Amino acid sequence: MASRPRSRRLRRTLLAALVAASVAVPTAGAAGPAAVPAPVPAPSAPLSLAAPGELAARYAANRSAVRAAEAMAEAHGDHGRAATLRAMAGEDHRLLSFDGRDGGRSVEVFGDLAGATRTAVLVPGSDTRLDSHRFRSGAAALQRELGRGTAVLAWLGYRTPATLSAAATTPGRAEEAAPLLASFVRELAAAAPRARLTVLCHSYGSVVCAEAADRLPVAALVLYGSPGTGAERAADLDTTATVWAGRGTDDWIAHVPHVRVSSAFGELGFGTDPVAPEFGARVFDAGTGGHSDYLRPGSVPLRNMARIVAGRDPADA
Repeated sequence: MASRPRSRRLRRTLLAALVAASVAVPTAGAAGPAAVPAPVPAPSAPLSLAAPGELAARYAANRSAVRAAEAMAEAHGDHGRAATLRAMAGEDHRLLSFDGRDGGRSVEVFGDLAGATRTAVLVPGSDTRLDSHRFRSGAAALQRELGRGTAVLAWLGYRTPATLSAAATTPGRAEEAAPLLASFVRELAAAAPRARLTVLCHSYGSVVCAEAADRLPVAALVLYGSPGTGAERAADLDTTATVWAGRGTDDWIAHVPHVRVSSAFGELGFGTDPVAPEFGARVFDAGTGGHSDYLRPGSVPLRNMARIVAGRDPADA
């Protein structure tokens, strides 16, 4: 009997911490990248994979856009941002889209997009920016694990919240991002109708994917390191995709309270734990790693997520 009051006290403590984060750190979300000037991107034609030269031309156009943004950042005096953009303009970066404004947005391709029969879209969580090397290296690692005939797209298509911010505890950023993700995935599906598409969503990215789920024409939706989705059950996502969920045993996200409450600041929290039986997702083994370890080369979660992308069941261990 004593354990129940302790459980209630812990729940109240966690809720208090969640509310405190929304009140005491209201400006943390503004502590992201500075608003460095960047050119307005030129309109892009609809994505086409029919002619081999079309992708190459798109990559070249985006390299030019990155160089223009680099020049503006340099003139603005932000030498760190300019260095990031200089690296992005290299031949080893194949950008399907780029917008340097408001902190920056990009979609980078790893693998053979035109010839892929299995394509994965990675949706990142909080604190992911143009200079987030872990996001890019994780996408490259997943593509290497998948092998030939595959592509991985690192979709940094929204303004990610700071981890220690009110924005990371509320669905606002996800609601902004969801139509952008849905539009991109639908365009990709139209351009590659024979490819099996999977969207993999890390941390706060799983909230984005949940908001967009009913508009994503994909075979599988993978939630990993998720704080919740805003939905109480996988069925509430209203998707025909198979919903998978995984969490490493050392991931701190497990200690986030899986609740959803109303406050003067709006909805706080994201509800049911996606790896809990009552959520109803198919749970895969995500190993023993922490919150940033899911796409580490050689890891259990990387291997299992690659199997899901390929249309196979993940291994038990």
